Amino acid sequence: MISPLYAAERGAGPKAVVFLHGFGGCHHDWHAVVPTLAPGSRTLAYDLPGHGLSLDFPGGGPAKAAARAVLADLATRKIRRVHLVGHSMGGAAAVLMALAEPERIASLTLLAPGGFGTEINGPLLRRYAAAADRSEIRACLAAMSGPQSLPSQRIVDVLGEMRARPRQLQKLVEIAAAMTRDDRQGSIPRERLETLTMPVMVVWGVDDAVLPFTQADALPAHFHLHHVLEAGHMLVEEAPGLIAGIVHRNMKRRSRPLRPKSAAAN
Repeated sequence: MISPLYAAERGAGPKAVVFLHGFGGCHHDWHAVVPTLAPGSRTLAYDLPGHGLSLDFPGGGPAKAAARAVLADLATRKIRRVHLVGHSMGGAAAVLMALAEPERIASLTLLAPGGFGTEINGPLLRRYAAAADRSEIRACLAAMSGPQSLPSQRIVDVLGEMRARPRQLQKLVEIAAAMTRDDRQGSIPRERLETLTMPVMVVWGVDDAVLPFTQADALPAHFHLHHVLEAGHMLVEEAPGLIAGIVHRNMKRRSRPLRPKSAAAN
């Protein structure tokens, strides 16, 4: 029997909002963001393959596998169109979902997304993957956060409980090794990003120690970019109110008209 992909579902309404956490996280990462959107929207916060309650989902690991898994799960739930929010590795998966089935994505909010450049802090991510006790988890989170941010006890406890499950640490170590091979990450070509017509918002902390915020340079002109001062990589934990507001605003924006090929050539 195939292990199902887990999603924490909340709220009801005509709009569906999907949240994809970063590497080493889980659906609990969004606990302070989801409540602001759930009253008027249906929200689904996933555990990506290889993480949390989706640990045993087949093929868990790469962003491509996560993108395929979430799209298939949404189809099973008969959810035709969603507003998509992704952090880090979840951001890379969100972009791949939008490229694969753009008609299903109403808006795209990307928080320090993976895949926008080849640079990545491999040693820190591999250390985070192997962190088992709470003191080491806290130290890794602090290293990935901005200078003014301290990891909350809540998230340290959540991640500690997740990593205490059988095979979870081993899986994270495997994913991190594949994701940071030669201390580089795979990148999504800029010309592919140009094809996205839904509203796209990119949010990046200027003190990101995992993925440099300069990876947002030279993005397509129709992408909106928001730099967060004194914030690091863990934006969902560091500035949940700001993130919730940005997601809400991006959901209200309109898609960019698709230019005919003949017009684009002129």
